[in-house]
Amino acid sequence: MEVEAPLIARERKAGQFIILQIDTQIGERVPLTIADADPGKGTITLIFQKVGATTTLLSQKNEGDEIAAILGPLGSPTHIEKFGHVVCVGGGIGVAPMYPIAQAMKAAGNKVTMIMGARNIGLFVMTEEMRAVADELILITDDGSSGRKGLVTEPLKELCGQTPPPDLVVAIGPPIMMKFCALTTKPYGVKTIVSLNTIMVDGTGMCGGCRVTVGGKTKFVCVDGPEFDGHEVDFDNMMKRMRMFKPREMWAKEHFCNLMQAADALAAKEGK
Repeated sequence: MEVEAPLIARERKAGQFIILQIDTQIGERVPLTIADADPGKGTITLIFQKVGATTTLLSQKNEGDEIAAILGPLGSPTHIEKFGHVVCVGGGIGVAPMYPIAQAMKAAGNKVTMIMGARNIGLFVMTEEMRAVADELILITDDGSSGRKGLVTEPLKELCGQTPPPDLVVAIGPPIMMKFCALTTKPYGVKTIVSLNTIMVDGTGMCGGCRVTVGGKTKFVCVDGPEFDGHEVDFDNMMKRMRMFKPREMWAKEHFCNLMQAADALAAKEGK
């Protein structure tokens, strides 16, 4: 989705995100990483997966529609420099926020290897964009419908076992994927950065809803992150906190579906 937001487009850097609200009265605030930006056009690109009430509503927006509120750019930008060999691991929709990072790493003179994982071929995003940026693109699917069949940690382990190993690994995707990427690289001593996408409310570090434990200390993803040392993140605690809101999320989705069904039934009754 390309959204007109000229100030954000001009200021954003790799790794940063926005928080949007469909309805400023009752709508939840959802963080989405900026997948791309065009300062000349004044637009930012958002890529999201339809999973709950808010993303369902967002998916129904048409060209020319408005989003009630967008706040950004938020978070600390990715630290970009010439490391040498950078391996980027993107799981599912995590490929979208990885794209500007891969672009910036390549522009800084790094060799970039991109590992993209998804359950099946239909869930890959930005494949051609990544192919154009990366020196090497490795595709992994759970069912073998594209590339290698398996998990992203398998080629990651192979790369870490080479001489010399990668100088840096950046992993973005589901928390469980990032956890096992960090566990894979740790025995090899390869620095690993992960980008966390926790539940957020204000995005300024005041509410504490996005707090995580990193290196035994409490950090706020919205202002201290979203990127952290993957070897120090307490993923189990983070995933436990994120599961706390599942019942409410399910209720919201079911409530929305019931409203949509009622609206469809009324429209059919009125002959619209």
